[in-house]
Amino acid sequence: MNRFAQLFQAVDATTSTNEKVRALRAYFREEEPASAVWGLYLLLGKTRKRLITSRVLRDVFLQVSEIPEWLFEDCYAQVGDSAEVIALLLRDVALPVRPAAGHTLAEWMEEVIPPVKTIASEAELKHLVVSWWTSLNPFEIFILNKLLTGAFRMGVSDKLVIKALAQEFEISEAVMAHRLMGDFTPTVEFYRTLVQAETAVAAPSQPYPFFLAASLEEDRFQAEDMSRWLAEWKWDGIRGQVIRRSQECFIWSRGEDLVTEQFPELRSSFLTLPEGLVFDGEILCWQEGRPLGFNYLQKRLGRKRVTPKVMAENPVHFIAYDLLEYQGQDIRDRPLQQRRQLLTEVLQGGNPHITCSQVLPFKSWADLVELRQRSRQAGAEGLVLKAIDSPYLVGRKRGYWWKYKVNPMVLDAVLIYAQAGSGKRANLFTDYTFALWNGPELVAFAKAYSGLDNQEIETLDKWIRNHTIEKFGPVRSVEPIQVFEIGFEGIAESNRHKSGISVRFPRILRWRQDKLAAAADTIQSALKLLSSGG
Repeated sequence: MNRFAQLFQAVDATTSTNEKVRALRAYFREEEPASAVWGLYLLLGKTRKRLITSRVLRDVFLQVSEIPEWLFEDCYAQVGDSAEVIALLLRDVALPVRPAAGHTLAEWMEEVIPPVKTIASEAELKHLVVSWWTSLNPFEIFILNKLLTGAFRMGVSDKLVIKALAQEFEISEAVMAHRLMGDFTPTVEFYRTLVQAETAVAAPSQPYPFFLAASLEEDRFQAEDMSRWLAEWKWDGIRGQVIRRSQECFIWSRGEDLVTEQFPELRSSFLTLPEGLVFDGEILCWQEGRPLGFNYLQKRLGRKRVTPKVMAENPVHFIAYDLLEYQGQDIRDRPLQQRRQLLTEVLQGGNPHITCSQVLPFKSWADLVELRQRSRQAGAEGLVLKAIDSPYLVGRKRGYWWKYKVNPMVLDAVLIYAQAGSGKRANLFTDYTFALWNGPELVAFAKAYSGLDNQEIETLDKWIRNHTIEKFGPVRSVEPIQVFEIGFEGIAESNRHKSGISVRFPRILRWRQDKLAAAADTIQSALKLLSSGG
């Protein structure tokens, strides 16, 4: 545990990417494999389920300290993380001194922590947690608390972790990213296979890392030879990868979640295709040749079992963009044009649940602009432009694939509620609820957390504190005065919201200090957007 805590401190103490990579490399170089693999598991955000709630952990702390609850809550309001608050306040709590635990990270994860799940007695749980606290330093306590509550995060991206591993063990980043795709069991065997130079045999279910499009640089692209590019619709579904290997079918989301069980009809359809194929594409709910709203797809997600009723009401479709593996061979380094030719041949037999993405005709920049303007009529959110000679790379590599999205839908809405953020923004109101007029009444229609700069956040925070009407726990109701332009990617009917609508990816575009609340948009304005398709 101590070595991992040192890594956490080193990463937390710098904003330099190079310094973070150096710290990670040193950790993987010096740590024993049994603990290194657990460190990797945690760094990639693959934490185990919550063992103790933050509330229970807080109650244990309040029982062993003389700190009143109101003071703890005030500290929490400033810090925004109960695990960190407890670790900080324990420095001033007189607890029995015990020898340092001395357990490795692997021992903590495999032997020490898991038995907490079996403890039913509150007194026994309190005794066990306190015994851990007394044997650890403040940074180790913080990490332990985060592990217990299932909320461990470290300030490094998966990309940085992959970069550090690749550099340390002299393996290409693309290969390392592929080896880490999907879930894995944190064992010594897995770790040794991961870092060996020779290409390991991948599990049948293992996907490839996704290739992502960058936002189009219009000025740069207008000078391109258009014959070198193809255009496809950018659909608003779930990016997915379908693997047809070992007499099975595995469906992965871009978030590295195995979602096969949510789409049984897709699994059945792909099982009719030959072995040794891997597809990249989009999963959508689809009816009569058009995509349904994302809200239909949401009814599929997170379910352990999809009923025939859910399947019938939310019919699913897979639009294949690319072919990554053919006849069991990785073909990602072949030009896109060749991969698409093979994709077309594989899917030529026809399948009601699978189609190859449409290549849209264009000859000039003006044609592309016109296509983009037609996106919403087609049920898409823009275009993706791909170089016909491009390989299938890893991550967001500029210059090969571009996304050219339509401008967001926009409504002017009134701020009615605010809530403090978390982490570094725990002492600022940064989570906002916005409303539209429905006759004389303001009805909440969206929450947004992004779009303001630091100066605007600080100015708005002061205004919120001075114009609070009521408090509901952490939420403040404010005077309905301030108007904001809210942008979003899609709009759909919703019986779960009082407004009757839901919006996709809402964010603040600008603070309309030039506009009175009475001039904000209405529910009827939103319904017009819904009926017109934006």
